[in-house]
Amino acid sequence: MKLKTGMQAPDFTLPCHLGKDVTLSLLRGKTVVLAFFPLAWTPV
Repeated sequence: MKLKTGMQAPDFTLPCHLGKDVTLSLLRGKTVVLAFFPLAWTPV
């Protein structure tokens, strides 16, 4: 799915570095920045 500027992101849950899960919908109303680092934790 490709999002355009201003579109609402679909809800998802991911593990965080603190060992807990973070769900996007629970952060509604707050500023959220998503950063993706492809291959950042792989030996390339």
